[in-house]
Amino acid sequence: MSRFARSQAPGEPERSTIPPGRGRSPIGRRIVVVAVLAVVVAVLAAVLTDTVGAIVGEQRFAHALLASPRVTFEPEVTLSGSPYLRAAASGRFDGAVITARAVSVPGCADRGGCRAELGATLGPLDVPDGWHIRPSDTLRAQSVDAYTRLDTIALGRMLGILDLTVNTPAPTDRAGGGGPGDGLLSRTSGVLLTGTVALPPAAGRDPADPPSASAYVGRKARVSVSVDLSVRDGRLHLQATDFYDGPEEHSPTTVPDTERAAVLAAFSGTLPPLPLPWSLTATEAHSEGSDILLATSVGARDIRPDQF
Repeated sequence: MSRFARSQAPGEPERSTIPPGRGRSPIGRRIVVVAVLAVVVAVLAAVLTDTVGAIVGEQRFAHALLASPRVTFEPEVTLSGSPYLRAAASGRFDGAVITARAVSVPGCADRGGCRAELGATLGPLDVPDGWHIRPSDTLRAQSVDAYTRLDTIALGRMLGILDLTVNTPAPTDRAGGGGPGDGLLSRTSGVLLTGTVALPPAAGRDPADPPSASAYVGRKARVSVSVDLSVRDGRLHLQATDFYDGPEEHSPTTVPDTERAAVLAAFSGTLPPLPLPWSLTATEAHSEGSDILLATSVGARDIRPDQF
């Protein structure tokens, strides 16, 4: 025995020689590890099952919307409700978001046709069968926010200004183009439109020979104007109020005084009726960056996917 070892006195409890942390047997540790792994696997399996169920359910809803005559390409659909399987089993979702792109709209058939994006955000949604939403099912939405989005190509064709660009100017005390960093997402007045028009504008109405084409031989000018947006009888109305010379990027072209009114009129007008989801009527219009939106919000309503 080492001379440094202390002998155990009579009656003193026997001291353990097992190092700390090694009191649990190897079998016990294995049981704990297996139990933890089983819980993790079960949770992952539940999440995966719920995710797959949501993907399948949203795809079936998208296929049902594709039955609408105006929907050409399968729309994007997101159904809200967590967990999804519980929401599907009850037939009640927290809501839904629908985006249908490249929907044909009237107003420029002689200029190559126009397409728009139609979208809707639905409030709490009751469906007959949460596992499989069909085209003819009647869905009860507690609210519907719907819009039709026109990009610059579509709007330009409708106005006959084929190189049209749209900009949402930032506030007067900020630089930039009206993005989130500029504190402004949309506008209904003072929207900046830039494009090439004939001088006088009536001389450039031939779709086969637009003023923006390099081969156009008549007088023309690329100008920037400020436009106010509104809705008249459910239709988008644009009213050019003046030529734009603010801080945003614009054309500095000067138009003769005798032609100013006619040029402003070229950027003004009421467009043909544009479809909104479920044939809703637009109640407001605004810009979002380089797009123009017609929109409306309604309360509880019965809707069918094949009537989108």
